[in-house]
Amino acid sequence: MKRRSKTLLQAGIGFTLVSLLFAATCLFLWGKLFPFSPIILGFERKALPHVVVYIQEGNPYREFDWVDTIIPGVEEFHGLQFQSKPRIFFFGDRETYARRSICTARFCTLYNGAIMVSPWAQEEDERGEISLRIYLNHELSHSLLYQNMSLFAAMRYPKWLIEGIATYSADQRGTSIYPSKEETLQAIRLGSWLPPSLYHTDEGDRVQLEVQNPIGFAYSQFACIVDDLISRHGLETFRSYMTRLFESGDHDVVFRTAFGIDFDDYLVEFQSRIEASTDLDPPP
Repeated sequence: MKRRSKTLLQAGIGFTLVSLLFAATCLFLWGKLFPFSPIILGFERKALPHVVVYIQEGNPYREFDWVDTIIPGVEEFHGLQFQSKPRIFFFGDRETYARRSICTARFCTLYNGAIMVSPWAQEEDERGEISLRIYLNHELSHSLLYQNMSLFAAMRYPKWLIEGIATYSADQRGTSIYPSKEETLQAIRLGSWLPPSLYHTDEGDRVQLEVQNPIGFAYSQFACIVDDLISRHGLETFRSYMTRLFESGDHDVVFRTAFGIDFDDYLVEFQSRIEASTDLDPPP
């Protein structure tokens, strides 16, 4: 009886392990772990000098070699290099994207640096509603930063800052849903303001913004902060602030060290200058 029970227990454990292995394999090949899989099924792989592009079979948009030309500019602005070629997945149908993407947005950049591009983003680019080049420049900014920091650092990195850097570096203000610099400053002057610390929080979602697209405004607002810091302190000082956060989780200390002012005081002063003038550039 004991031997039979032991045999049944071993069989049960074996079955459970096989089931878990099968489930994990399915998740990697056809599920949410797809972008982490070393085996990519249903996609054509194109290894270019700076990037690896994966195009889903049946995707009507086939020409993506131009993506490779974006990489040097992204690295130059950030003063960083990709640790490995970023992988970009161009999906061809919504069902596959829903099964294999961890988000429902047009684009999704993962902490391992992989970028997933929805089929409707490609359709919107074809119709002239968005610029795929600008959006990919934005996502490649995320990818580059993630590749140069640990997973823990990526999870704690200020969300407002990573979006501000990407929006500014991609020159995204004034395109699609994103208000221009002048429109953003005018909206701030009229009372719209999302405190950076509240971005991506429940409290931030409740902030009333008198703008056409709150998300687009928030990204442009954060880009204006990045723009202002670079204009007043220089790109190298900003890069030092940006990269010190790879190692330190105390944003306010890093900010004070880089710019000589407390972050909250800077934001008050920043808003005061906007209210006084549209010119945020430092005096000559």
